[in-house]
Amino acid sequence: MGVYRLTLCMLVVCWAGGASASEAPFLQSLVGNWTGSGMMKRTTASSPINLSCSFQSKANGEALSMDGKCTGMLVVSRAVSAQLRAAGGNYAGRYIGPSGRVSSLSGARRGDAIELGVTWSRIVNGDRSATMTIQRSGANALRIRTVDKDPASGKQVVTSEINLQRK
Repeated sequence: MGVYRLTLCMLVVCWAGGASASEAPFLQSLVGNWTGSGMMKRTTASSPINLSCSFQSKANGEALSMDGKCTGMLVVSRAVSAQLRAAGGNYAGRYIGPSGRVSSLSGARRGDAIELGVTWSRIVNGDRSATMTIQRSGANALRIRTVDKDPASGKQVVTSEINLQRK
C-alpha cells in the first residue's frame, strides 16, 4: 500500500510539473509584418493623435520582439519596440515608446491576450504605472492597447490603441 501511494504521489508531482504549457506556439502566432492605424494621447486629458504604424515581430522560443514605427500628424515618426520573454506562464520585458525611454513590462497571458503592467521610466499622468494589452483578435489581426489612470478623475483612460493586420 505504501509503494502504491508513493507511486501515485510521484505521478501527480510529475504531471503537475509538466502541466505548464510552452508559450512558444502562442508567440509564434504573433510573428510577421503588421500594419495598421490607431491613436495615442500624450496625457489622459489630451486629444488623440491619429497614428499609422508598422511592426515586424519575431519569436524565438519563449521570446518575442516587436520592432516598429508609428507616424502621427503625417510628419512625426517614432520608433517603438517591445521585447518579452515568457517563463513559467509569466511575461517580463521592456518597452521603448515614442519618447525613446525604456519602460519595464510584466504580466501573464490570458487566452489570446498578454496582459502587462507597465512601469514607466518617469512619471506619466501622475504616476509610473499603466497597463498594456497585446491581443490577437483573429489569425491575422492584433490590437495593442495602453490604459492609464487619469490623475484628476481617477478613471481608467485608453491612452493608445493600435489595430494591426498581418501583411
